[in-house]
Amino acid sequence: MVKEFNYRGKSISELKILDLREFSKFLPSRKRRSLLRQTESIEKFLKQCEKKAEKGKSIRTHRRNIIIVPQMVGLTINVYNGKEFISIEIVEEMLGHRLGEFAQTRGKIQHGTPGIGATRSSAFLSVK
Repeated sequence: MVKEFNYRGKSISELKILDLREFSKFLPSRKRRSLLRQTESIEKFLKQCEKKAEKGKSIRTHRRNIIIVPQMVGLTINVYNGKEFISIEIVEEMLGHRLGEFAQTRGKIQHGTPGIGATRSSAFLSVK
């Protein structure tokens, strides 16, 4: 028994039918205002995604601030994190978030052993 995904009481198929302005009514206030300002750029991005998907090309973008809308669900988008493109599979739970939230810009730091001179006890060791 698989539970069907609902976003604020609407199924994903109902959300895909909605216009971006109608979908924005289901978002929290900050994301809603941002989506309403970005409507043209998101529509342009979606058209580019459709064209590249038809040709079989991968979708690559530097635009980390785009809000994920229902029309993007199911797409695989490569988002630039400042060093490389991170492949992101868009799923229903990502609705309303931004693309950049899923492509981390800072990695986990693993420190090695301290070098010569890093501590007081190692300051007087010979370099040989």
